[in-house]
Amino acid sequence: MLPPSAEVVVVGGGAVGVSTAFHLAEAGADVLLLERAELGSGSTSKAAGGVRAQFSDPVNIELGQRSLTAFEDFARRPGGEIDLKQQGYLFLLSDPDDVTAFETSVALQNSLGVPSRMLTPQQACALSPLASPDGLLAAAYSPTDGHCTPEGVVQGYARAAREHGAVLRHGVEVTGIDLRGGEIAGVRTAEGSVRTTAVVCAAGAWSAAIGEFAGVELPVRPLRRQILVTEPMPDRPPRSPFTIDFATSFYFHEEGPGMLVGMSDPDEEFGFRLGTDDRWLGRLGEAVEHRAPRLAEAGVAHGWAGLYEITPDHNALVGHDGGFYYATGFSGHGFLQSPAIGEVMRDLVLGRTPPIDVSGLDVRRFDGAAPRPEHNCV
Repeated sequence: MLPPSAEVVVVGGGAVGVSTAFHLAEAGADVLLLERAELGSGSTSKAAGGVRAQFSDPVNIELGQRSLTAFEDFARRPGGEIDLKQQGYLFLLSDPDDVTAFETSVALQNSLGVPSRMLTPQQACALSPLASPDGLLAAAYSPTDGHCTPEGVVQGYARAAREHGAVLRHGVEVTGIDLRGGEIAGVRTAEGSVRTTAVVCAAGAWSAAIGEFAGVELPVRPLRRQILVTEPMPDRPPRSPFTIDFATSFYFHEEGPGMLVGMSDPDEEFGFRLGTDDRWLGRLGEAVEHRAPRLAEAGVAHGWAGLYEITPDHNALVGHDGGFYYATGFSGHGFLQSPAIGEVMRDLVLGRTPPIDVSGLDVRRFDGAAPRPEHNCV
């Protein structure tokens, strides 16, 4: 049964939603979180788990850096095991323009406290021995980046949110938002209505529909991404970084006894498809053969597909319109930025000054203002 009212209703039970619920509840707010399926069952559970601060946009750098600090302290607050492996992120660069862009980004990252640096191809392949130096011009690396378990992050935040009094309900789909005089008055679901004056949309790829309920246009579109996990590789190099061949978007990192492998598909069309298929395997195979040929010898154990929540400039939408708050459109960066975003949303809802200025991520930037594209997308 749903409570009749809540001070804040969070829509979406992925990493961003449960982080927001935890930070609000910890601050004393009366919070109800509604998830249409199971907690973390959307994009979060399908994520590659990468966590990093190597971005080109200063806001993303700050969000990533603050989130890394939170992941490092996760066992204490909110509590839980997330299997954090800070083995670094390594961007392999074979295009002169990308080298120039990453040199600029690294300088900016360093100015904000990120210990990233440029490497030669030889240095990069020494760090990531599965990678081939063929055609490489340079690389960018930060040792404090890495990867962790998305499900562990969701469970940790959810458990702590409940301990602080938040109510989390899964299997409850939001079907409408009640407005009274242009202000938020409640949320409608198939299980009944809940009175509230504040709604936080953290619905990821499904956010556009939630925005429509509140009369707010959120330009978020779903795009399928596929991932494979290899069979065990007993001879794989130890402690290899999360490695990305930036020109192709092919990436790999340790996953259990095998390797997790992914790559974008430029022919993929927007939509909510979640099935896997073989169409992308030809292009993936070419990238693997060229950049990490030893991976081509490993068999495939299993794979899955998930949804990126894409905005026109590949940067998140974070802000509010009256009592309707939104944190969505992260374009692949939502999980890794979720700790800091939870803090930001807490402060926006409670009328405080957030620890990071996210005003440039307001959806109104698309109303004639210049977008702020993020270059370091995977």
